[in-house]
Amino acid sequence: MSNIELIRKEEKLYHDFCYENYRLFEQGSWLHKPVQTVMDLLPFLKGKLNCRVLDLGCGVGRNSIPIAEEIKGSNGKVICVDLLPSAIEKLDEYRKEFNVEDVIELEQADIADYQIKTGGYDLIIAVSSLEHVSSEGKLDQVLKNMSAGTKSGGINCIILNSQVRETDLKTGEELEAMMEVNVSTEIMERKLFLNYVGWDVLKHLVKPLEYTIVRGDREVLLTTNAVTYVVRKK
Repeated sequence: MSNIELIRKEEKLYHDFCYENYRLFEQGSWLHKPVQTVMDLLPFLKGKLNCRVLDLGCGVGRNSIPIAEEIKGSNGKVICVDLLPSAIEKLDEYRKEFNVEDVIELEQADIADYQIKTGGYDLIIAVSSLEHVSSEGKLDQVLKNMSAGTKSGGINCIILNSQVRETDLKTGEELEAMMEVNVSTEIMERKLFLNYVGWDVLKHLVKPLEYTIVRGDREVLLTTNAVTYVVRKK
């Protein structure tokens, strides 16, 4: 098994467990509410007819469902892409539960291989997903595809992890981080800056975060510098 295959196996186990054991928008996990940075963009979509939104690495819809509710009455669509069958299956259930089945379209695919329509989207979001493509080269290509897929005046909203570390809480042993693209914050920011030259920067921040997660039978402390980058195409 290659390193990428091992990482994806561990990530699948972790996410499958979360999706099966925690409900969307209920307390107890990171699924309990949408990301505020994404919600801050809802006024941009308000009243916009035929709005097209792309959610890369959508999970079970914690961001795409509130977006769909916002654009439901104006013939909008949210295209939701995720690699994991469990995510797409749960999102299919939730889009019916929240009465946005006609707004949300589902695509099970690796976001690195997904064909983004040129100039097709008013808003593209990628929250904690781009760092899970298989290589830095793939990450660079997805960023190019995102920028090309954005309409003039459209927005890209990116949140991704950098400098990820995982430590066994019991022994203090530093473990290999289960992250496909794990580079320094400086390198990650440089990739964003170079890809979005000429765009208006609406938000840029780096926030150190830490979480306790489970890897197999181990409790693990995950630390990361989360990079938020929200930009508008001129």
